[in-house]
Amino acid sequence: MDPRRRAGAWLTRLDKVRNGDVRAMFGVAPIVAKMREARLHWYGHVLRSDDNSVTKSAMNITVEGRRPRGRPKTRWLDRIEEDMRLLKLTDEDAFNRGKWLNHTRNADPCSWEHG
Repeated sequence: MDPRRRAGAWLTRLDKVRNGDVRAMFGVAPIVAKMREARLHWYGHVLRSDDNSVTKSAMNITVEGRRPRGRPKTRWLDRIEEDMRLLKLTDEDAFNRGKWLNHTRNADPCSWEHG
């Protein structure tokens, strides 16, 4: 079925409806929430992996040297810390998979259809 027709709304680009409004109309989670979900999903996977795995060692590496002048770029771990602070999660919560999934997943009808 055509996704534009699902809610009975025939929308084209000429209608100039914002993406956020279309997502709200169809009951889809905001894109920022879906990105947070993906980041935390991967972070939980890395935390639960073996201590000598490549992904965990790459996450814990520190780079020597100076950073370039100007505003520092937001690092992936900085964003993860912000997401976890927002959802009131800790690193230990990642080992309780039920709690982790309950707090990190967003209700999204699109994910229900495709499993």
